[in-house]
Amino acid sequence: MQLVGILREGIASGRYLAGDQLPTESELCAAYDVSPMTVRRAIGMLLDQGAVRTRRGRGTFVQPLRLITASFDLAPLRDLLDDDEVTAKVVEARVVPAGERAAAKLAVAAGTRVVSIRRVLQRGDEPLFYHREALAYDPMRPIVEAELDVTALRGLFEGGAGVGPKHGELVLHASVLTDEEARYLDSKPGRAAFVLEHLFYDYDDKPVSWGRFVCRGELLQFRAGVGIDTPTPRRKRRP
Repeated sequence: MQLVGILREGIASGRYLAGDQLPTESELCAAYDVSPMTVRRAIGMLLDQGAVRTRRGRGTFVQPLRLITASFDLAPLRDLLDDDEVTAKVVEARVVPAGERAAAKLAVAAGTRVVSIRRVLQRGDEPLFYHREALAYDPMRPIVEAELDVTALRGLFEGGAGVGPKHGELVLHASVLTDEEARYLDSKPGRAAFVLEHLFYDYDDKPVSWGRFVCRGELLQFRAGVGIDTPTPRRKRRP
């Protein structure tokens, strides 16, 4: 671990630049008085971390930044999920014929009856999200009543709709507010917005809910780290 830290610090500080070759196994053994096995384990850990790459017969090289490996932190959204003050208010609920897009998402024929629900998610008097959802309609399942009982943002993601545990897909993209969305979010049409589109499935892997959470663009920020960060120096404890 000490050797991994030394090499990571060398990459982060710029001593080893992207594409540079690291010292050879024998050079690292001599420089840090460690065994070849220790060096191999350290290089293996750096490989797992995406910090380096090896070329057969040539050595180990510093990996350039690869944006494809960046993972964005959804902490801002999670914080809203954990906020007990964020509640969901139903503004419309009715059974309607499915449009082409909703029908495709829910794997039903266009015109099939679906439950259409619109909500405003707010914290106090401040609107945060406008949510439009289309649900597969089954008169034998009390999904409508269960959906209307959901009053917290977390319940919309964690099976609070009464259909039991489910899995799903989330797609986040940028957009602008429509007239309808701006009206519910106390904003102006055309302003920047985030759209979080969801598609939830039941135990039988059948799509049961498709919808869109829309919020003003300034509400959320997502961050990702790329490359090798410089270790934060530890502060000395005061006596």
